[in-house]
Amino acid sequence: MGSDSTNASDKTVVIDNGDASSEFFNVNSHDIYDSTVVTPEHENKRKRVGLIAGGGQFPLLFAERAVKKGYKVFVAAYVSEAESEIEKHASEVEWLHLGQVGRLIRFFRKHYVSEAVMVGSVQKTRIFKDIKPDFKAIKFIISRKNSHDDFILRSFADLLENEGIKIRPSTFLLPDLLSPRGCWTRRKPASSEYRDIETGWHVAREIGRLDVGQCVVIANGTVLAVEAADGTDATIERGASLANIREGASGWDKKSGFFSVSEGGVIVVKLAKPQQDLRFDMPASGIKTIETMIRCKASVLVLEAEKSISFDRKEMIEMADNNGISIVAMQDSDFTSIKSD
Repeated sequence: MGSDSTNASDKTVVIDNGDASSEFFNVNSHDIYDSTVVTPEHENKRKRVGLIAGGGQFPLLFAERAVKKGYKVFVAAYVSEAESEIEKHASEVEWLHLGQVGRLIRFFRKHYVSEAVMVGSVQKTRIFKDIKPDFKAIKFIISRKNSHDDFILRSFADLLENEGIKIRPSTFLLPDLLSPRGCWTRRKPASSEYRDIETGWHVAREIGRLDVGQCVVIANGTVLAVEAADGTDATIERGASLANIREGASGWDKKSGFFSVSEGGVIVVKLAKPQQDLRFDMPASGIKTIETMIRCKASVLVLEAEKSISFDRKEMIEMADNNGISIVAMQDSDFTSIKSD
């Protein structure tokens, strides 16, 4: 196993495993931890931005950053999804049900909003029980030939742009949320874990291509769970519930009904879909992800560098380090250039 060393002068964490692959694990701690880096563009204090807000902390972070950058923020917030705290950062908030497309457009037009972002989560199961489509939404639904997530989101963005509301990338004011390439934690994956990482990466790519989900849970070469409508945390729990984390032979234990994991542990791989529109619905992780992994005894979290976002990164890393979890952000090209110990 390689040794860890830290250069205090440039705060670069270097994990030396004795070959060229160590370059992947050279991570600048400023790049990983910094949550204040902003680009100098969009400084016009007269700018207005619309925020179509779902659940989670992302809409709050975006609104707070936008206000600091001099924007007036007009929020179209989904009922039962967006946090009420969003009102603290908004010039105006319109609370909407899913499907109230015409009302959303009228709200933005009323406040002269010509650009907006789509930020935050919407539970997929909510479309079956809490949708109130207006005429414009019904017309939109009828005209769609494909009900896959990515197609619907892109089509919705196109609809808004045809109404004069340009959809910006969700990270255009928060580039620091993008996951930097490298191993973030003190522990890097073992060779046995790396084999599962590579398998999980290819499986996650395929389910993404099919627009099924973004996350895969794998152990000892066996896929234990793929993400469906239930989301990432539930996928981790489903996969880990099938794994019996103990020393011993790998494979299905007929007596216990569990999949025994003898080497490494449960690996969680979460990637952008190949056809992902990076303006919205980027794969996201945060403290809650690590908490779920700790509870489920998962050992490695694999993210896609620059095509995923991570919240509270410093706290994520500290929690992972304290529990022996490895976090790595990788790219497709890494699988031909990296060898683990």
